[in-house]
Amino acid sequence: MTSGDCVKQEAIFAGVNKQSFVADYCAKEQLVAYGASNNVALWNPLSKDNKGTYSTLKKHTKEITGIRFIPNSPYLVSAAEDFEVNVWKRQGNEYGHHSSLEFHHHSITCLSVINEFIFATGSADGYIALWGINNETEEWGLIHSFQVKSNFYPMTLALQDVDANGGYVLAVGGTTPMVYIYSFTLLSDHHSLSHFDQSAVLTGHEDWIKCLNFVTEEKYKNYILASGAQDRYIRLWRLKLNDQIDDSDEDESKLILLFNKQYKFNVGTSTRAAISFDALIMGHDDWVTGLQWHPSYQQESGEKRLQLLSSSADTALMVWEMDTDSGIWCCVNRLGEMSIKGASTATGASGGFWSCLWFSDDQHQYILANGKTGSFRVYKTVDKEARTWEAVLGVTGPTREVTDLVWSLNGEYFSTTSLDQTTRLFAPWVKNRDFKTWHEFARPQIHGYDMICLDNISATKYVSGGDEKLLRVFEMTHSISRLLHNFCGIDIVSSESQEELPESASLPVLGLSNKAANEQLEAGDMSQQQQDMEENAEANTPKEDILESLTSPPLEDHLQRYTLFPEIEKLYGHGYEITCCATSPSGSLIASACKSNNARHSVIRVFNVAEEYQQCAQVLEGHNLTVTSLEFSPDGQFLMSVSRDRQFSLWKIVNEKAGKFELLELNAKAHSRIIWDCSWAPSNPYGNFVVTASRDKQIKLWQVKDKVEAISAIKLQDAVTSVSCYRSGLLDTKISLAVGFENGDISLFSVDLNEPEKHFKLNLKFDSTLTPASRVAKLSFSNKLHDNNKNLMLGVASNDTSVRIYSINKEIFV
Repeated sequence: MTSGDCVKQEAIFAGVNKQSFVADYCAKEQLVAYGASNNVALWNPLSKDNKGTYSTLKKHTKEITGIRFIPNSPYLVSAAEDFEVNVWKRQGNEYGHHSSLEFHHHSITCLSVINEFIFATGSADGYIALWGINNETEEWGLIHSFQVKSNFYPMTLALQDVDANGGYVLAVGGTTPMVYIYSFTLLSDHHSLSHFDQSAVLTGHEDWIKCLNFVTEEKYKNYILASGAQDRYIRLWRLKLNDQIDDSDEDESKLILLFNKQYKFNVGTSTRAAISFDALIMGHDDWVTGLQWHPSYQQESGEKRLQLLSSSADTALMVWEMDTDSGIWCCVNRLGEMSIKGASTATGASGGFWSCLWFSDDQHQYILANGKTGSFRVYKTVDKEARTWEAVLGVTGPTREVTDLVWSLNGEYFSTTSLDQTTRLFAPWVKNRDFKTWHEFARPQIHGYDMICLDNISATKYVSGGDEKLLRVFEMTHSISRLLHNFCGIDIVSSESQEELPESASLPVLGLSNKAANEQLEAGDMSQQQQDMEENAEANTPKEDILESLTSPPLEDHLQRYTLFPEIEKLYGHGYEITCCATSPSGSLIASACKSNNARHSVIRVFNVAEEYQQCAQVLEGHNLTVTSLEFSPDGQFLMSVSRDRQFSLWKIVNEKAGKFELLELNAKAHSRIIWDCSWAPSNPYGNFVVTASRDKQIKLWQVKDKVEAISAIKLQDAVTSVSCYRSGLLDTKISLAVGFENGDISLFSVDLNEPEKHFKLNLKFDSTLTPASRVAKLSFSNKLHDNNKNLMLGVASNDTSVRIYSINKEIFV
């Protein structure tokens, strides 16, 4: 069987990059393409199945900074911090890599397209490049490059074609308060140009220019350029051609002021142009980050109503429209969030919106905006007049490397940790018996430190660790338990135990510890500032009925405010950042380790849950460098640890209640390079088996008896970073496992214990279009068969900031 026959990518969760030009919409395909780390992610926002991101395109090696569909063509162009411009071509329903364009010598910062013949890029090296397509070879290539001036950093570009003879205007904004206007003529071969000149320098802004956007005003046969800057203002500039130009300003006796000054120039040899200031728009409280014209909305009279959408770092999306009587541009809609008092980029706050999109279908208009949490906020019109909008389901995902993934004890949902300082819970939304889509249902922990690892203690409790040097224990809330029951059909605990769960949780002001909603500070001698902080915390306390009233999985606002888990315990002891943790099958023991470059700190600390999370007196010693992975055996008898020192240690649990361990083996020659991961096979008649994975490109199978014996090994094509055995066991005498690699590849192997040699057998290698673009950080099988007991579910966390879920036909292992 091929990969496509037996492996299906159920879902991809990948956050949007924090860039201003990182997303675009193709009306013909009803498709949004956005940058997710170094992937181009594809998502259909109008799809009725709400599947979310369904595919990623791999080619870039660093974070993507710009994506644009090229109009009236099958091409999509992307630019990134790897200095490359990649062109993708649509073939059927899929996009494939067409060509890579190299010219820039630094990160590409901005990108603009106007038609199927030309696009422009700007880079941190100060150069702006114009790219054209060769009519004969259909290959894209550089046709012109230039610098605005020394030490100028382009941040935004806007192209506009102004006549049928190849005349273009290019607006450039960046690290000065000026907008630079260039004009040129693109020759008929679309691969060369002439008459390239700097035509005007528009002054008026007081800070760097962040965004530019042209629109054609059909009624007056001219163009409007909108510019947004860090000075919080939007300026409109009117570009007139030929007969539309007012030449009365050539009268020397007439007073010329800044607001009515016209900058006149020629576009090629046949077109006269003049650009002048037209309007000033004020209303944002922070940097203007994105501008989008939407002239296609029709009034009842049939006349077009020109509107402008703006996004800002003040977390606001505003729709502007000119009042016909006064000529003043007014805000007719405000979406987004209320900004926090005193928080702005000037005070060091990060947040708000990085970019915006505006499009429509036959019935509704849609506005999309992405912020610091990596999600798309989606707003849809409710009425035909587009005066009322509602928030609808978008896509979410981590924005930094995903470091760990663990399935729930019942195998029906899973949680992840990430360097974006969040823990996220993902579960399937079951709309009917045969159809489900995966979504983020909770964000249990929003932290101030990078998160590294987590594991389940019980059905409702989990422990997590990160760069904070301590472990934190969290408990699921009653509201999230009901949410998973209502949308996913998942029953976490019995109805009697439901009442014992905390109702909800909130994150106190200036705190890192989530508190249960019913935990109140004792009234006492508090300063006014402390009282204000308490009132703010209470105002943001999640309410039960908010989640109860949802008709779809939680939106980004809900995830941030109402889906936290309360923290119930902190576990201390480590001197450095936590690297891994594991809990015993009974949930009575928690083992953890931290970063280390010596034997003193390369220890495993064990905490006894039954004894109120007290640290056990015994500290497990033996390693010399950082322990990279810990895992208890399924029967609860052993603890395996693997380390950067190329050794593994195997501990036998002598007394679980007292937390007593006995060192069974410390293997100094397990692998020749760092051992990244280990995974226990399910219990079987032949005994206990464990698999180790190493940077030496090997996976090894070990049998645990009175001592540990190497059974089998296989050399693979790349460094192995993660391994996961399917715990339930399809066959009692066969070990089924998934292997993840440094380059993002994933393969499935099995070992038949009935065979004398017990060799690893390659069952399947995933197609490269389905796999992550970089290092697989964690693989984990659900212990439950899904889809009417037909498929295994594999969760994958990777360094390309994505979380992926695969369903695998169990027949592949039989």
